[in-house]
Amino acid sequence: MRITTWRAMLSADVGSVIRVEHLQKWFVTSKGLRGLLSNTTQRVQAVADVSFGVQEKEIFGLVGESGCGKTTLGRLILGLIEPTGGKIYFEGQEVTAYSKEMRRKVQMIFQDPYESLNPRMNVFSLLAEPLRVHGLSRSRDEEIGTVRKNLETVGLSPPEDFMYRYSHELSGGQRQRVAIARALALDPEFLVADEPVSMLDVSIRAGILNLMFHLREKLGLSQIFITHDLSVAKYVCDRIAVMYLGKIVEVGKSNDVIKNPIHPYTIALISATPRLSKSRKGFNVEIRGEAAASVVPPKGCRFYPRCNYADQVCREKEPVLNEIDGRIVACHKASSLLERST
Repeated sequence: MRITTWRAMLSADVGSVIRVEHLQKWFVTSKGLRGLLSNTTQRVQAVADVSFGVQEKEIFGLVGESGCGKTTLGRLILGLIEPTGGKIYFEGQEVTAYSKEMRRKVQMIFQDPYESLNPRMNVFSLLAEPLRVHGLSRSRDEEIGTVRKNLETVGLSPPEDFMYRYSHELSGGQRQRVAIARALALDPEFLVADEPVSMLDVSIRAGILNLMFHLREKLGLSQIFITHDLSVAKYVCDRIAVMYLGKIVEVGKSNDVIKNPIHPYTIALISATPRLSKSRKGFNVEIRGEAAASVVPPKGCRFYPRCNYADQVCREKEPVLNEIDGRIVACHKASSLLERST
């Protein structure tokens, strides 16, 4: 069994399109009404010492329960919120503040197309606005040509049938395709897709997921795909990173993580997914209780209060990320759990 440190694994990600090192984000909140009256605050750690890289043309998945920090991490990478600590690298250069030119290269697909599209603007205006803001619109004909091309790219064809509709005149799937077309307006190199199919009917999800593949193959776009659905992550992602309470607890190739997970939290997530649990070999784990508050995370391993395999070491010492047979895992019991599952 080969075991190396996470630091060695990070060195392999130097050539990544996007690379983050020891990224952290704290939010300051008040302690309810009493806190507002007494002017006292508390800090919530949404992202805690996260490091990884996304390779060229790779779809990198971030999965975990609601509130684990997935969306916050995506917004940090795009510069929508400022990190408390750590570094972000884009194409090898450290990004402290995205310039206007850099902003064109990284775009986000938001979860809810009902909220992310301005209902007062028709589809043409929504897709032409980024071109005008960045000075890429030299004529009306050029705007129309670019909008037509982007609508065709996302499968809304013929584009004339959609250009002058408003969002309320579109179905949920069509709205999300318009949102993706808007993200493509500036010809980006990197996308962060935040739960892009969670608001859609199951019957139309496959079309959007296939579109994400198409964007990777046709346009060469690297992507971070955020989802809580492991079946979706397995289908669309090359690698998966599992997050729990602001930390990454396991990283690996999608098939490896789904078919043979090592961390107890990953095993528990898969056990709770009916379609995946039937193909799971070895043993299952049920999650006990609820996740601890990010304000006061548990000492030691953050998952130990809900873990069936925790012992005194887990309660006292925080596990570090190590590579075990090609997988990155933060668990004191990783070696024994891997042996038991094989």
